[in-house]
Amino acid sequence: FTPYLEDMRRRLYFLCVSFIVVFITGFLGTGKIIKFILSLFDIKDVVIATTSPFQFADLSVNIGLAVASLICCPLLVYHIFSFLSPALSKKEKKSFVVVLPLSVTLFSAGFVYGFFILYYALITLARINNSIGVQNIWDVGTFLSQIIITATLLGVLFQFPIVVSYLIRMGLMDVTLLRSKRKIAVFIIFIFATLLPPTDGLSLIAMVLPLTLLYELTILANSRVRRSE
Repeated sequence: FTPYLEDMRRRLYFLCVSFIVVFITGFLGTGKIIKFILSLFDIKDVVIATTSPFQFADLSVNIGLAVASLICCPLLVYHIFSFLSPALSKKEKKSFVVVLPLSVTLFSAGFVYGFFILYYALITLARINNSIGVQNIWDVGTFLSQIIITATLLGVLFQFPIVVSYLIRMGLMDVTLLRSKRKIAVFIIFIFATLLPPTDGLSLIAMVLPLTLLYELTILANSRVRRSE
């Protein structure tokens, strides 16, 4: 097992060094990253403020960790596949090559969609506050964390068609069950969506609709696979 352990050690060392380098890059580039995000959310009559002289340091650490995690996760998946590749069959390798780009695409779609939902929700909330005479002074830490967390979680939720499809192929779930439990599934989607900011009704519906559509597409795609088999 010595060659395998040495290969594993080499890959882990590379991943650790990559994580540290990207973390430092994100840490040092926090100012530019914050400016870029704020330029995307250019909302009128809103003041983005800090509540502590040390808040920028905390933001730098959090942004460095977020950037390092987002960039190093694909590297981790690649090295896991590369390490296990000799033991995989051709069918398993082909499935991985298909699933990985699909997973990245779904996550990116969910992440970007979350950004757009938050953008229009924040504009609406800012206008409501202004209409009732409330000044919009938003904490930069809370503002950025809600954006990043919501967009990331929505990207993760967009992965569920892959997970469900895998369970179906493993024989742990059936398409008929998905059809019969459709109402329960939509209710669970609503519950997950309500846990994400923002909490207004329009944004909630906007987050539930694509997830429900993905659920229906998962049923359709796996029904065709089953018939073709």
